[in-house]
Amino acid sequence: MARSRTLARTAASMALLACAACTSPMAGLTSGGSVATAPPGPSSPAPAASPTAAPSPTGGAGGLQTTYEQVIKKVLPSIVQITTSEGLGSGIVYDTDGHILTNAHVVQGAEKFSVTLATGGKKRTARLLNVFPAGDLAVIKVDNTQGLRPASFGRSGDLKVGQIVLAMGNPLGYSGSVTEGIVSALGRTVSGSSGQGTPTSTIPNAIQTSAAINPGNSGGALVDMGGRVVGIPSLAAVDPQLGAAAGIGFAIPSDTATDIANQIIKNGKVVNSHRAGLGIQAGTAVDALGSPVGVLVGRVTNGGAAETAGIRPGDVIVKVDDTRTPDTTALSEALARHQPGDSAKVTLLYPSGRTSTVTVTLGQLPG
Repeated sequence: MARSRTLARTAASMALLACAACTSPMAGLTSGGSVATAPPGPSSPAPAASPTAAPSPTGGAGGLQTTYEQVIKKVLPSIVQITTSEGLGSGIVYDTDGHILTNAHVVQGAEKFSVTLATGGKKRTARLLNVFPAGDLAVIKVDNTQGLRPASFGRSGDLKVGQIVLAMGNPLGYSGSVTEGIVSALGRTVSGSSGQGTPTSTIPNAIQTSAAINPGNSGGALVDMGGRVVGIPSLAAVDPQLGAAAGIGFAIPSDTATDIANQIIKNGKVVNSHRAGLGIQAGTAVDALGSPVGVLVGRVTNGGAAETAGIRPGDVIVKVDDTRTPDTTALSEALARHQPGDSAKVTLLYPSGRTSTVTVTLGQLPG
């Protein structure tokens, strides 16, 4: 079964869902449970970054077709298929040392990985370097580096709505597939979920695209017409009434992905997530009818933002600023508007039925 994830934004009245292949969700916002829309901090550029200008898709249908062919020929050899005992997904060759960038949900829960190049050949064994579940990113490393062709990464911060993009990966196991579309919107905050109110990840500044993203595309590449990777396809939207919402997919910005990948490769882990955290472990609180009513604080980090503000285990977070937080997904998305060091007003519900609002100076979500 191909690895995939599905999503729908609260603002669009869609349900947050996760595919059955996602077997290792983030545990209740551990050690912070929030993300922020802070842009990645200074970091070294992706190893294969290329300043080459994009080919101009002019000259009518023939010229555009030629541009498509050139981009696919350039990028597709850098896209790999990752197979685990749980399913399969996609990845991008990051450098000649064997590092492969992919989604955390593609590799989480697995102990062994095999990697197949789009150009074919024998499967290659790989090991996990580390994952960043909160941002749905991971880096693995193949043992055999022969013939690897690293992708070029562009700046997602330079994207414009309406740009033509291609999504490359292995949907439904069809290796080396390509779909086309445009950048539909920028700056979305989206979450993948286990379907039980617990987010597996929250992606700030996500790229919305009309390029089809299907099971198995996760971890692949969203590419501009210059042949540069500008995003990592991760989520597809689902309407609870109609099912899959065609033409609504989301990708992690390349600026974020390369920053996290560089940290994992250099340090073995993420040392600066650039994301705000409350410093709690939490789950969704429900009423007598089983309806979500808020986020139940299970544990607070010693000296963390929540403890400093007076938040204690057993408190229920029902609002952040003016945004209601009926479950942990809503809490993550509300906090995604903040950066570490920001102040946020958190409304608490106590067992007695009393409510109060405290001001929290947000900390940083650990990597």
